Amino acid sequence: MAWDDGASAISAAVTVPDPTPELLQRAAAVRRAALELGRLDGERRRLAVRAMAAALEDGAESILAANRQDLEAAVAEQLAPALLARLKLDGSKLAAAIEGVRQVAELPDPVGQRQLHTELDQGLELERISVPLGVVGVIFEARPDAVIQIASLAVRSGNGAILKGGREATASCLAIHGALRQGLAAAGLAPEVLELLTSRQESLGLLKLDGLVDLIIPRGSNELVRFIQDHTRIPVLGHADGLCHLYVDREVDVAQAVRIAVDSKTHYPAACNAIETLLVHREAVATFLPTAIAALEAAGVELRGDDEARGAGVRLAATEADWGTEYGDLTLAVKVVGSLGEATEHIARYGSRHTDAICTSDGDRAERFLAGVDSAGVYHNCSTRFADGFRYGFGAEVGISTQTLPPRGPVGLEGLVTYRYRLRGEGQIAGDYGPGQRSYTHRSLPL
Repeated sequence: MAWDDGASAISAAVTVPDPTPELLQRAAAVRRAALELGRLDGERRRLAVRAMAAALEDGAESILAANRQDLEAAVAEQLAPALLARLKLDGSKLAAAIEGVRQVAELPDPVGQRQLHTELDQGLELERISVPLGVVGVIFEARPDAVIQIASLAVRSGNGAILKGGREATASCLAIHGALRQGLAAAGLAPEVLELLTSRQESLGLLKLDGLVDLIIPRGSNELVRFIQDHTRIPVLGHADGLCHLYVDREVDVAQAVRIAVDSKTHYPAACNAIETLLVHREAVATFLPTAIAALEAAGVELRGDDEARGAGVRLAATEADWGTEYGDLTLAVKVVGSLGEATEHIARYGSRHTDAICTSDGDRAERFLAGVDSAGVYHNCSTRFADGFRYGFGAEVGISTQTLPPRGPVGLEGLVTYRYRLRGEGQIAGDYGPGQRSYTHRSLPL
């Protein structure tokens, strides 16, 4: 199946075309606007983000009407329930997104921060200063609120953004994009710093805009992410899978663990930070599993278990494929393990290094889990649903990264800046330094 910009959208057989002259011109305009934005002081960018929030509020009725239009079309096309949940933008969800924009506005300015200050020699001073990345390209499926999150973070950090939502979210994205640009114009900034793509040809062409785009951020299915990683020379930040685990240890507060399991699975099952596998220590099966099964089934969760879990009341049998499946829905695999080590080995084998949690009353075992699981987020006695930029206090997130190199986990403002070394001298040359000549002082100076 060829990439059609929809939720089902991709195939390795797709040939990525060169960008059209029009797309090149639009991308160049974004880059010019981004350079100007990056030179502004932090207060100007703060005011611009506040103006974007106000414009979203003013346009809320039109945005919600556009989203209803998208939802009607998606239902008619029988879009998967998990994707419908991501597509839906009701009043409360929009209000929360706008509140996130205001939080982003009030965050400390990430640009122009001196990270290092060193005297190499008298009169020769080195500093490392945070600067915007430049232009980010973001491709996402059925997530109109992603436009709001990414645009606010981009502007606050002095970056331009080229955004491409899935075909199923086109009307919503257009309405949101229009409001955001009105806010920028009201603040006296160039609206061109935020560009929206709407066609398959444009989204494919975006992957070849190296030199104009500095980072690609995909937000969607693992197929979408892998396709983008395989078809661009632009650096890609993202995660292909969100296969999260909750491990219930042998010593545990049962009532607390049940609440955490239910929230981690059912609070928003379509999210990438919802658990897909529940691991239970053999010594906790009798006390924990019957109560957990009843609570999860009451919440509408279909459970699939191994032989021991089925012996404790799980109705359906799990297969090998279930341990590596990201359901994105109210389905949960359940496996009984004999030790903490077996649990962490299972996570290492099947997990996606997104977010994994342990429920235990034993502090030492909790620390062993936190140190031994190599995921972007590792939690003790709390829901995996906290893996979110808004909940971390970032205001919003551009995406979640499961790669080892930073940024990792929910990526906020800090993921949209890089740094630049500045060296100020008084005529020094490298030839002045060496054996029998001048020596470096390498003295730390105040930041």
